[in-house]
Amino acid sequence: MTEYFCKYVPVELLAGFEEESLLYNFSAENFDAADKIIHRNICSFSKALLEHRMEKCSGPIILTNCCDSIKRSGDILCGQVQKVFMLDLPHKDGPCARQLYKKELIRFIREFSEYSQKDFDCEKFKAACGKQLEEAKIPYILLMGARMSEELLAYIKSASLLPIVNRTCTGNRKIGPAPLVGDTDKLMDWYAKELLFQPPCMRMTDTAARKELINDPNICRIIYNTVSFCDYYLFEYSRIAKELPAPILKIETDYTVQSVAQLKNRLDAFFENLPTHKTNAGLPCTQAIRNDDKCYFAGIDSGSTSTNAVILDGEKRIVSFAALPTGISVAESAAKAFDIALKRAGISKEQINRTVSTGYGRAGIGFSDWDVTEITCHAKGAFFLNPGVRTVIDIGGQDSKIIRLDANGNVKDFAMNDKCAAGTGRFLEMMAQSLGITLEEISVCGLKWNEEIVISSMCSVFAQSEVVSLIAAGKKLPDIVHGLNVSVASRVITLGGRVGIEKEYMMTGGVAKNTGVVRAIKEKLGYSVLLPEEPEICGALGAALIAREENNT
Repeated sequence: MTEYFCKYVPVELLAGFEEESLLYNFSAENFDAADKIIHRNICSFSKALLEHRMEKCSGPIILTNCCDSIKRSGDILCGQVQKVFMLDLPHKDGPCARQLYKKELIRFIREFSEYSQKDFDCEKFKAACGKQLEEAKIPYILLMGARMSEELLAYIKSASLLPIVNRTCTGNRKIGPAPLVGDTDKLMDWYAKELLFQPPCMRMTDTAARKELINDPNICRIIYNTVSFCDYYLFEYSRIAKELPAPILKIETDYTVQSVAQLKNRLDAFFENLPTHKTNAGLPCTQAIRNDDKCYFAGIDSGSTSTNAVILDGEKRIVSFAALPTGISVAESAAKAFDIALKRAGISKEQINRTVSTGYGRAGIGFSDWDVTEITCHAKGAFFLNPGVRTVIDIGGQDSKIIRLDANGNVKDFAMNDKCAAGTGRFLEMMAQSLGITLEEISVCGLKWNEEIVISSMCSVFAQSEVVSLIAAGKKLPDIVHGLNVSVASRVITLGGRVGIEKEYMMTGGVAKNTGVVRAIKEKLGYSVLLPEEPEICGALGAALIAREENNT
């Protein structure tokens, strides 16, 4: 088995040697082996490739010198006594480039023949050619950008009700049928042209032909994938995000299995807001359907910090709610919050028609009928509380979200913070511990400040060290807290810049109870921010509303 990684690799030549090939496109469990032999900030895919090769594989691999990261990875693998075929890839298409790559292909045939002790068969090579791009004649979701792991691609296809067309780096490989000529030199002349004439990678010099990838009226939405520490595709994303009317979701992977799990939340939210998406159709209710004020619906929000429950009656009135810290067990915390809400409402579990769960622990709540992302639920809850809301600023324990709504309360776009707790409730909790005060005290401590202090570190750990240094320098507590509030506000507003924000604004989540942060956000926006009476239950409220809506489907 010979592995390869790039669409410009001459895979069909391997068929001429009767050699099986495998596209390496898989996530790594970790980078323990790779981090020992290469810089930590190198392209995540290169690290995943090294991890795989160092731990699990000793067969040959074909690489192209498309970028410095891959060249460096090839050098390392050669140093580890692995068989590496490195092809010198021209970064443009044209007569000279084709002649150069033709020579590389002929060289590869010679070297692989020597390595495998097999003769090259032109007829078997020609039989392997003719790979065309998949097409969809109906509305579909387009995948674009950098290469996408098989695990992530499989999840996207399983979660979408619309067809998925893969036009990422390795998904848009196209090789036409081989000509009838049997001369190897002429075949390689044709083959070099086919390889270089494919929809160009963003590493190529001329990328104008990539515009054809989005020139299709059947594209209804786009998922744009990027890889950590590889910036080339970010340039294209910035352009098409401004030019295309189709909704676009940008995701970034570091090519770990954990990254796939973390991306599921925003992907689920993206799919939930498709016009064709039904969250709950066909699921049984726990009780016969009724539409009066004696009919009840529950929403459970299982967050990283708190678990909240809301119960509505058939007229969408809040009957009761409960909020408590999330413990070690998601299921136990959800059951406890639900029981408290039931007790406060004076009803039994049997009287609940339907229960919808949300939050990061939503899938672990066994007694819910369905689960929905907190992005959709916070949007639903905020719009219910005030139909004028167009931007929801949700700051929770582990993440921050900016959610844009249309005039009907549907999610137009959203942005989430990446793998960093800076600008979240956990960040403020860490800072309060460093300052020796409670969360209640940090909420108001920075309101009366004198000196403008800038917290420059965006990382929670580094910011905590910065706070310790400020304390040692004798800075006043209110001034430090004010600097932290401004830091959180700046981070959130910057996040909103990805999707655009518009009035009216509403803050939800537990941090909405932090007076200092709310004031800092208002000052950054230059506009007032609506605050629900109980902002932390907005997600659970949205879940209960969805349960009520699905009751009538």
